[in-house]
Amino acid sequence: MIEITYQNPFNELPEALVVDMLGQCDEIGLKLSRSFHKLYNLKSEIRKTLKQEEILKKDSQIMLPQSHPTSCAVDGSYSIEKLLSTDIVASAGVGVEGLAPPTEERKWLRPRHYSKIFTVTHSISTNYLANAIMMCMELSLAGKAPHDVVFFDGSFATPLVSINQAFSYLNGTSEDLKREFNKRLKIALAAYIKMLSSKKTDQIFAAVPKYTTRQELTKGILNLNSDFEDRGLLSFVLKPGEIVGPIKTEVGIRRRNIENAPPDAESFINSILQLLNETFIFYYRPYDHMPALRLEVSPNVANNRSRLSILLESLKLQCGVPGLMEPFPLYLADRMVKHMRTALPAIRKTTTQEMCLNWKGEYSDLFFAMHGYRTEFGK
Repeated sequence: MIEITYQNPFNELPEALVVDMLGQCDEIGLKLSRSFHKLYNLKSEIRKTLKQEEILKKDSQIMLPQSHPTSCAVDGSYSIEKLLSTDIVASAGVGVEGLAPPTEERKWLRPRHYSKIFTVTHSISTNYLANAIMMCMELSLAGKAPHDVVFFDGSFATPLVSINQAFSYLNGTSEDLKREFNKRLKIALAAYIKMLSSKKTDQIFAAVPKYTTRQELTKGILNLNSDFEDRGLLSFVLKPGEIVGPIKTEVGIRRRNIENAPPDAESFINSILQLLNETFIFYYRPYDHMPALRLEVSPNVANNRSRLSILLESLKLQCGVPGLMEPFPLYLADRMVKHMRTALPAIRKTTTQEMCLNWKGEYSDLFFAMHGYRTEFGK
């Protein structure tokens, strides 16, 4: 992913603080260098173990003749503008089509996004419900996508965590947030099951988390006492065009008890928990300019060479742009949703201007009430 840098990053900081922070760079660099050198020294041994386990392969061993798959990605964001006595809350999900292969006919009907803005009273539950509504929007978009390959930003377990948190805070939240969550829940859970099972032979769903702490490979197969998670480790080990896996994912979060779920959603939740336990993962480094990608797929994809070939072909097509550290549609969707936090203050200001036209009291009271004191966001 292309990083945004600022011309004067230290402008707002005291000079002494900047000097103190810069003085710690040598120590940080020394510790990181030692850690990276340790990985380099283990590289040959790790590759040998992976080959012995027969999970290190070249993509050419899997890929079949080109099929020119279409692809897309979904991502979401929420933002909360905290005012004096109320909050303005926005949740959104977006879908972005990938780079077009030669034979593609674009057929994804609009809308390719969902959004909803609320005004609610201050409550600790707002963050959890806004996040869960955002997840429901993402799942619904993914379920409606007509493409051959659908990339989901994050782990397959992430939506379940967010929805479970919302279940715990439903009773103390705003009626508007509660109503919107309940309205979207069943559709989202059905789409969630569709993603996790990937039963349709002409469509593949893959979760692509950018940040992960999982060590199924590092500790489960390599038996390394390493602080590096699998993706970071394999970014040093894999050569371009190499794949590790598929291997069964560790259960972890999937053992969590789902509490306070509505009775009509329990069957969906049980199916989701079972499907999450059957998920496979693999790591793939398509090009030299890319780190290793962690991909989570259903067993229907992991155990089918033809479908795995289509997924790898799609990744090679969407990762061919130098400078991007993730598949192109995921990068573009991520860029879009990150602007949610800048859009909401502008919406607040526009709303304030409209309110001023019919305001009968003192304008100072309206200004204080509509002034943004803090903005929180997530994705």
